[in-house]
Amino acid sequence: MAKKTTPKKTKIKKDKKKVDTKKSLKTTKKITKKEKNQIKKKEPKKEVKKTKKQTKKTTTKKAKEKKEKKQEKKKEEEKEEEETKIMVPPPVKKDEPEEYKKLRTEIKKILNDSFLPGSVIDEIITKVLSEKALEKKLKIIIDRAFEHYYKNIIDPSEACGIVGAQSIGEPGTQMTMRTFHYAGVAEINVTLGLPRLIEIVDARSIPSTPMMNIYLREEYRINSDLAKKVANQIEITKLNSIADIETDLTNLTIKIKTNKTTLDNKNISIDEIADSVKKIRGIDAKVEKDSIKVALDEPSYKKLLDINETLKDLKVKGIDGIKRIIIRKEPNEGYVIYSEGSNLEKVLEIIGVDPYRTTTNDIQAVGRVLGIEAARNMIIEEAYSTLSEQGLNVDRRHIMLVADVMTTDGTIRAIGRHGVSKEKESVLSRAAFEITVSHLLQAARRGETDKLGGVAENIIVGQPVNLGTGAVELVMKRGKKK
Repeated sequence: MAKKTTPKKTKIKKDKKKVDTKKSLKTTKKITKKEKNQIKKKEPKKEVKKTKKQTKKTTTKKAKEKKEKKQEKKKEEEKEEEETKIMVPPPVKKDEPEEYKKLRTEIKKILNDSFLPGSVIDEIITKVLSEKALEKKLKIIIDRAFEHYYKNIIDPSEACGIVGAQSIGEPGTQMTMRTFHYAGVAEINVTLGLPRLIEIVDARSIPSTPMMNIYLREEYRINSDLAKKVANQIEITKLNSIADIETDLTNLTIKIKTNKTTLDNKNISIDEIADSVKKIRGIDAKVEKDSIKVALDEPSYKKLLDINETLKDLKVKGIDGIKRIIIRKEPNEGYVIYSEGSNLEKVLEIIGVDPYRTTTNDIQAVGRVLGIEAARNMIIEEAYSTLSEQGLNVDRRHIMLVADVMTTDGTIRAIGRHGVSKEKESVLSRAAFEITVSHLLQAARRGETDKLGGVAENIIVGQPVNLGTGAVELVMKRGKKK
């Protein structure tokens, strides 16, 4: 039994050794195959990496170029903004000559503590210096001027409001009802006469025919090209006036064809038009030489027609509200821009515009941008010019009184039932103006009392008005006769 078992064990051992050798050979073969495959794979991989690197390099170059262009554009825009931010230097005040100064000190000595308006003193100085013989009679001139000035001062408790209202209201009836022309520019329509006076007094938010007189700075008013450049920045330009818009119904696209000469005249580039077109939603715009191709994100016939209509009224350049512009060469002024429509705030921001002389007939806009004092001056100037334009001479002081009443609380109020007359203390004077019944009913509901201090309420009641001679109450003690 022992002899049989021994050889079997040795055989198994030998077989095991064979298997191990086979396994080792297999593993070596596998390793070599893997290595071979890796080597094979590595070689083409390197080539792919190279190509990828090349494409990456090209894309990065393009991106860098784009970034550089964007940065350049941003820098240009920032420069333009900085230029606009730079304030226009204030007008230089010229020093008064010594002759003027000497005369002024002499006049002050003569006047002592009494007062004369500055404008009157200036007039006296110019007259005396022009005629040197008057220098000896300076004291007599000033005494006479002071006498006249003192005579013209309003007496205490004088009905200045009624006199002012009468002096404006009476010639106002002689005014023509409707005049639509402008003395300087015939092409621009401007409301004048009685409708304009009503507009000023009612403190309308937007005038019926808004316009602006835009004066330019020294460099711009001499050069016609620079004046035109400023005008192009101000005037609103719509896409319909610059380019032809064609709709392709088969491909559902829109083509915007531009004309180079018109673009050059308006100082507009195709890229500017493309940028304004891209602002519309659901649109893809591409520049193709002298035209822009507009495609829809979601193709539909109705949307195409809607976008076609919006493109016609699309704003490319200019300031909102200013429809039309006319440049005229004035004799002593150079080039002046007259605009149909008004936008004072935006116009003053443009380089080349003189902010110290540019005017508008929109009083509310002046109040918003320049303040209440400027608005008050504007009311006086506009009212005076509308009256004097038709040959009606009204004293400025009466118009000044109206302007003061309109702007006394820091806002521009209308002289009517929504403004000044609504805020009157007296019930009867409010009722005398407009909507009598409702005023009296509301006053009765509130339990208001009327002190009868004004003119209208005393006339209604039938008693002397507390003005002029009616304001004076003298009590005199009569002495006994000797």
